[in-house]
Amino acid sequence: MSAPEKNYKDTILLPETGFPMRGDLTKNEPVRLKKWEDTGLYERILSRRMAQGAPRFLLHDGPPFANGDVHMGTALNKILKDLVLKSKTMAGYAAPYIPGWDCHGLPIEFKVVQKARDLDAAEIRRRCAEFAKGFIDIQRTSFRRLGVFGDWENPYLTMKPAYEANILRVFAKLVEDGAVYQSRKPVQWSYGAYTALAEAEIDYKEKVSSSVFVRFPLLDNPLGLKASMVIWTTTPWTLPANVGLALHPRFTYVAGRFMKNGQTENLIIVKDLLDAFAQKTGWALAETIREFKGAELENCEARHPFLSRTSTIILADFVTTDTGTGIVHIAPGHGADDYNVGRQYGLPVLSPVDDDGKYTEEVGVPSLVGKHVFDANKDIISMLEQGNNLFGVEEYRHQYPHCWRSKTPIIFRAVEQFFISMDKLRPQALEEIDKVQWLPAWGRNRIYGTVEARPDWCISRQRTWGVPLPVFFDENGKAVLDAALVRKIADMVEKHGSNIWFELSDEDLCERLGLPKTWKKGKDTLDVWIDSGSSHMAVMDSRPGLDAPADLYLEATDQHRGWFQSSLMLSVAWRGKAPYKAVMTHGFVVDKDTGKKTSKSDAKSGKPIDAAYYYDKYGADIVRLWAASVDWQNEVPFGEDLFKQVTEPYRRLRNTLRILLGNISGFDFAAQAVAPEHMPILDRWILERLNAVIRETLKAYEAYDFRKAFSAINQFCTSDLSALYVDTTKDRLYCDASSSVRRRATQTAMTIIFKALCRLLAPILAFTADEAWEYAGYEGSVHEQDFPAPMPEYDTQEASSVISRLQEIRSVIQVAIEEQVKAKVFSKNNEASITLTVPVNESEDVVALLEDRAFATEFFIIADLDVKTGPELAASAAKTEHAMCPRCRRYEPAAEGGDVCERCAEVLS
Repeated sequence: MSAPEKNYKDTILLPETGFPMRGDLTKNEPVRLKKWEDTGLYERILSRRMAQGAPRFLLHDGPPFANGDVHMGTALNKILKDLVLKSKTMAGYAAPYIPGWDCHGLPIEFKVVQKARDLDAAEIRRRCAEFAKGFIDIQRTSFRRLGVFGDWENPYLTMKPAYEANILRVFAKLVEDGAVYQSRKPVQWSYGAYTALAEAEIDYKEKVSSSVFVRFPLLDNPLGLKASMVIWTTTPWTLPANVGLALHPRFTYVAGRFMKNGQTENLIIVKDLLDAFAQKTGWALAETIREFKGAELENCEARHPFLSRTSTIILADFVTTDTGTGIVHIAPGHGADDYNVGRQYGLPVLSPVDDDGKYTEEVGVPSLVGKHVFDANKDIISMLEQGNNLFGVEEYRHQYPHCWRSKTPIIFRAVEQFFISMDKLRPQALEEIDKVQWLPAWGRNRIYGTVEARPDWCISRQRTWGVPLPVFFDENGKAVLDAALVRKIADMVEKHGSNIWFELSDEDLCERLGLPKTWKKGKDTLDVWIDSGSSHMAVMDSRPGLDAPADLYLEATDQHRGWFQSSLMLSVAWRGKAPYKAVMTHGFVVDKDTGKKTSKSDAKSGKPIDAAYYYDKYGADIVRLWAASVDWQNEVPFGEDLFKQVTEPYRRLRNTLRILLGNISGFDFAAQAVAPEHMPILDRWILERLNAVIRETLKAYEAYDFRKAFSAINQFCTSDLSALYVDTTKDRLYCDASSSVRRRATQTAMTIIFKALCRLLAPILAFTADEAWEYAGYEGSVHEQDFPAPMPEYDTQEASSVISRLQEIRSVIQVAIEEQVKAKVFSKNNEASITLTVPVNESEDVVALLEDRAFATEFFIIADLDVKTGPELAASAAKTEHAMCPRCRRYEPAAEGGDVCERCAEVLS
């Protein structure tokens, strides 16, 4: 009867760590967050860098509106900013972060007024401020929960008196430079929200319009033509304001006899559109009377189709032959191009439309007074038909501007407004654009094009919740714009807040400011893009430790016509240069099924898009990992199924950290580390690989390529660590003597790898990396550390080239093993006895390792290796004759007189 098998379990050095396999992030992250905040981690990090005299890196926060929960698009933006700042901090910079909120404007006022109408200005403003404060707290809680570090107790708010005062000081500079003026010109008017709109407050949606072909009989002209001009327009409602017809000076026009159903008309159409005109209206050219260039009819006149006035024929390069007739109806009161060309020809500006979008008596047709302009289209078409001035009607689908809040289509309407002249700012702004680094590079062309084509900036808003437009009107109703007065108002606002403008009577305000008591204060507020666009001065210039220009602005693609541009314009006005050195633009988060930008409405369809849903269900680190893994340069498709895909790499990364922690437990690096020159080749190889990953990851972080940084780390953990190194060194870690050089070399390498991975992952997995760092027993937070530096001693590829060849050999051996396992000759790799044939010209270094039994059996995880030379690489496998060692479970020659293998016998002795 054989003796019972001894239990060697207590002699094996198994991994030990309390770091759990499951992160339980939703429970543990809030605890860690509280610890960070209670111990002032952000302040500690910044103080340490400042004490070191570290170079400064300033990312200036673009303020989100304080009017809703944080959705995944906003989460992506804030996490990208945090990835930049955490990576810059760990790269050795002092990187303060002052978060901000945009508090004024239409989105908030619209919601407040919808709930309670007929409130006075002071009450509207009080409720708007409360509304904004509520959402600032909600959003701030979400951003902190996502692990975003910053000065959350001292954010900048555009509604704070000191900030409002600085907005007014920026405005004073514009006034001083003569860039602000008042004019009656067309603006984008929202009759749903009763205000002029900025370009960035416009959404484009499909609209079906009734487009018409309309006769304007030509009066006396030098060509002696007896014919009618025909125009095409998609806005029949603007015809009452028509005062001109535009032709292109160089286009060829045809005056001819046109026929339809036996009727004839003498008409004038651009030559290039004759066929299209016939196809759409049925009126075909039967005979050409004369061809002429548009310039030949300049300053002639045509009769209005239903009003007793004439229209002047003018020339304009914006006339095209894309559609229509090549003759454009001009109403300077209803369009920017019309207004500008009308000014050149001295045309009157008619705009017979009120704030509600309804016709006033100025329309000239009594039956239209009080009608909404869009409802009046059918009446105007009917009038044209009755007067025999209609040549065709068609339904025209096109993208039309809508108010982003009321969702109503806008109207172009001339009203008295205040403007900033782009002529004063544009040349310098365009020069500055080319001094900025745009990421991606196409951002340069996008903003350059919008600035180049931008009309004068309409800055007055018919609203209550905002910074007052600091203008008074004298006894004659003339606007008084004075820089010294604006600065005086700014000082008053800084002391008392902007509510004082709305709460004091005209007389009291004038008395306080030393103005004639007969003057009246303006009722408009400033465009909110001036609020946020002034932040470079109101924040960067005004806070200790900051200054402009910032190193980086980072927002979504819509900000080329929004904050990037308003900041650029106002900074050029204030300091003569751009407020930023670099601008990074990320794509929108869009629904993967519809391609539409995520918004609150998606939640109604059962697709949650609030960030809180995801960090409460999966954890903030999963949200952060998602943000780091997407291609931020393009639109980011989103859906919960796509989002869940990042949980798998998270589990792998967490498990990698756990394995490393378990294996280095109890290892005293300072006393037991193996020097590079004494490292076995496999350990040298993994450190060469780590060194390459450090270099690649640092380079990726520097380029803000977080996806590449994550990919490099993930690939290293999956392919090099888990698939080869950890698996191969498991035996030596568990079964070698604790003092063996092989074991200590692996623990040395694993300690270096663990510390490097923790720090490289810290910007992305902010909670998990810090948790692992703490379990390792290191002092402080991982976020107070520097990134790992590249290791010059492992810059060589010597070990890597040898291991690469051994991996090729390993693949050949594995094929031979799998054939025998399939044939049921044996069941496991470590039962295999391998006969290996290597080419005669095989590297000496490789052959030496193959002939080193301890290395070869460990690396290939086999029992025996017999090496021969031959014409090509080949392997065959058989079952080993060795018995399994009961301690290490390997098939090895047994020690003399014992039941364990020679290595285990030596360890046990």
